[in-house]
Amino acid sequence: MDNLITLTQAQAAFLTMAVVVGMFAMFLRESYPTEVVAMGGLSILLVTGVLPYQDAVTVLSNPAPWTIAAMFIIVGALVRTGALNAMTQIAERQAKVSPARAIAGGLLFVALASAIMNNTPLVVVMIPVFVQLARTLGTSASKLLIPLSYAAIVGGTMTLLGTSTNLLVDGVARASGMAPFGILEILPVGIVVVTWTFAYLYFMGPRLLPDRQSMATMLSDRSKKKFFSEAIIPPDSNLIGREVTDVQLFKRDGVRLIDVVRGDRSLRRNLKEVTLEVGDRVVLRTEMTELLSLQKNKELRRVDQLSAVETKTVEVLITPNCKMVGRRMGTMRLRRRYAVYPLAVHRRDANISQQIDDIVIRVGDTILLEGAPEDIQRLAEDMNLGDVSEASQRAYRRERAPVAIGALLAIVVLAALGVAPILLLAMLGVTLVLVTRCIDADEAFSFVDGRLLALIFAMLGVGSALESSGAVAMIANALSPVMMVLPPFLVVLVVYSLASFLTEVVSNNAVAVVMTPIAIGLASALGVDPRPLVVAVMIAASASFATPIGYQTNTLVYGPGGYKFTDFLKFGIPLNVTLAPIVSFFIPFIWPL
Repeated sequence: MDNLITLTQAQAAFLTMAVVVGMFAMFLRESYPTEVVAMGGLSILLVTGVLPYQDAVTVLSNPAPWTIAAMFIIVGALVRTGALNAMTQIAERQAKVSPARAIAGGLLFVALASAIMNNTPLVVVMIPVFVQLARTLGTSASKLLIPLSYAAIVGGTMTLLGTSTNLLVDGVARASGMAPFGILEILPVGIVVVTWTFAYLYFMGPRLLPDRQSMATMLSDRSKKKFFSEAIIPPDSNLIGREVTDVQLFKRDGVRLIDVVRGDRSLRRNLKEVTLEVGDRVVLRTEMTELLSLQKNKELRRVDQLSAVETKTVEVLITPNCKMVGRRMGTMRLRRRYAVYPLAVHRRDANISQQIDDIVIRVGDTILLEGAPEDIQRLAEDMNLGDVSEASQRAYRRERAPVAIGALLAIVVLAALGVAPILLLAMLGVTLVLVTRCIDADEAFSFVDGRLLALIFAMLGVGSALESSGAVAMIANALSPVMMVLPPFLVVLVVYSLASFLTEVVSNNAVAVVMTPIAIGLASALGVDPRPLVVAVMIAASASFATPIGYQTNTLVYGPGGYKFTDFLKFGIPLNVTLAPIVSFFIPFIWPL
């Protein structure tokens, strides 16, 4: 394809850097999803000819994204067969004997498991376990959920399969001509990261971790059974013509007005403007004593004797493969389809209980739902929701769990022995779990995060443009005079610190793709081996502790822990600051500059 615009080499380099800076600014503003911003930046580079069309096509042959997608399916098989759930049951049994030991064992398991599998579904499965452990200990979940996320993050730094970021950095490095990383090559520095992080959690956790209440604790009293009761306004009621929010009957202690249904239409969206009419059905949440009192009230008539349904309040987590992501709450018609009411949404450090229907659901949101247990279970299964307070009760294919576990272990062992490339082994593993029905095809591909893959492919194109435009060489040449006089420790520390800072404010995968070619270019300009600098990028882009947006597991525990943004800053920044020099000190010993 002919270039639509002709640019000089310098113009192409400056335009590429301007596009990357603009993308990072858009990532911060969060006006659009990260994958949309990345695709927009890639499109600009394609249209201007900075990134030749053929180079963009070549990006699709990078093995990293395909390996990541295959590993998503393998992990999906582990979830579907209940292999991960077995650990949750062990932790729950241990919690009754020694809760403190159960927490330590759970964190160690999460770190080790994260070394060989995607940590996002692992954290989703373990959140309710740690919430239950917190209750057993009589403490708040906020004391345990940040440690859970951190354990998953640092566990991923021990092997190439630990995180998508590791695979991505390896893929970009290969495309730049470097030798592939071995699956266990980064294990020594990973052990250092895990050891220091666990020591930090042990000594500083009790002092710095906040004591927060989750949304479910604040908005519901679980100690008393509650019921949905539907009452109709009869023709002789003196409530006719009155504003529903002013009716004292609906404002008593133990009674909560949930909805007014007129015909087939819910008026919940604007209850303050609703004037009661004959035939309106008023949906109330009541305790048993109030339910009996309402039955005797002449101003209301029960629809039938079965209209009172015992309900429960649950806090559900929006995971990456949830079918609600990107959809407006009101368009899902949860009341009509499932008889379940959303009471509030927790996003970042705010509870949103007004105009819920207008909210567009995002990954990491937690939603407070109320309804009959069987209705909530049906909704959870249809939408792939995770209950924060209870482990999933979905039927597992337990008899096939050994096959899924065997497939994952075979990939790790055979890749470590160099029998075949990781992508080939991962594809064979996917074939095995699908053929043996550890997981059905439709379920399997629901575990593949398409938005993440779109982000990765787009950023790989941007990374290719950084190299082909000469932007990497320009940046490296500008930095090399300063870096040349620094000792190896400080060279690694500068690269690590820059990657770590960027990871805290934008997507870690985007940072990995941009920083890897810069690290390689800088090493070339300095005349040193690029491997230690690439390892620094790999570790720094994964070890994100200071914000809830830098790494997806932080986002997942944000709502269930009831955290504020500043909680991550207070607890995560000291870990970032202390870990950077430690890692930068060890890397040159393992991979000399």
